[in-house]
Amino acid sequence: MDFASIRVITHDVDRLVGFYERVTGIAAVRPAPAFAEIRTGVGTLAIAAPETVAGLGAQAPRPSSNSSVIIELAVEDVDDVDHRFEQFRDTLEEIVLEPTTMPWGNRSALFRDPDGNLVNVFARPRS
Repeated sequence: MDFASIRVITHDVDRLVGFYERVTGIAAVRPAPAFAEIRTGVGTLAIAAPETVAGLGAQAPRPSSNSSVIIELAVEDVDDVDHRFEQFRDTLEEIVLEPTTMPWGNRSALFRDPDGNLVNVFARPRS
């Protein structure tokens, strides 16, 4: 079994797609107006409208209600965390943690996307 994607359900697909295109530098693939994918070499961040999960009824995910998942985006080098963060800092509504070296060596910057989901742009320590 391979990991395929994480899907974020949102009321504003265009806004969230634009946000993640700016943060990742990757253009989304849009097979339908209600669905988009940011495809990386190791996995996909899918972004979709509520109608894509409407068949689940009361068990369907609710937009803007995540409080347990962190979307983590890895960059190559610890210096890339600071550089990339500065590129999109002005577009962020909420910065949770400025670029910081964590006790285990990762360099991380954490912020919230427009729907309130926590995002971590990080790099593992140099070997």
